[in-house]
Amino acid sequence: MPYSLLPSLLLQILIVGYTPGPANIYSLAMSLRYGRRTALIMWLGLLVGFSVSVSVVSILTHYLGMAFGEYVVYLKYLGAAYILFLAYRIWNSSGMQEGRTGDCTFVSGMMVQLTNAKMMLFDLTAFSTFVLPYSNRLVDLFEVAAWLLIAGPGANLVWLLLGSFLRKFFIQYKRQVDIISVVALVLCALYIAF
Repeated sequence: MPYSLLPSLLLQILIVGYTPGPANIYSLAMSLRYGRRTALIMWLGLLVGFSVSVSVVSILTHYLGMAFGEYVVYLKYLGAAYILFLAYRIWNSSGMQEGRTGDCTFVSGMMVQLTNAKMMLFDLTAFSTFVLPYSNRLVDLFEVAAWLLIAGPGANLVWLLLGSFLRKFFIQYKRQVDIISVVALVLCALYIAF
């Protein structure tokens, strides 16, 4: 990637990565519900899931070019279904809790990212815009993939910390926070699927 394009890539990361999406909303909801310490375990899952996902997309982009891109869109249905499952779990839970962490685990965080079609499509867009016109070298794809960590797990961490900061305020509005989180996740799932 020519370094003259770095500001454009960072702007795209800011716009796409930090706006509400499935992983960001999930990070916020889990931080509000379980607190920062427990949510950070889930965030490690988000980090690993994103790292695996962006690495696989980088390798596939390198070896197959953009030919496989048309099949990535089918992952959106799996991602939308998983997001609806998360919304269902939040809806049926009993509010903010300290001890129990049923839906705030390393595995749940990893699954959110591995099924996050928004981020996979964003990765493909970044590779096709900032790398493929200039190079098809795997090292160049991985360089942009490293920058994309700012968009995925970086943004998720910001949303998680925001939830941790606002947690005390939202404790008195437990059910309303759950309802807003569920509605936001359902809207994300619908947006992804349609």
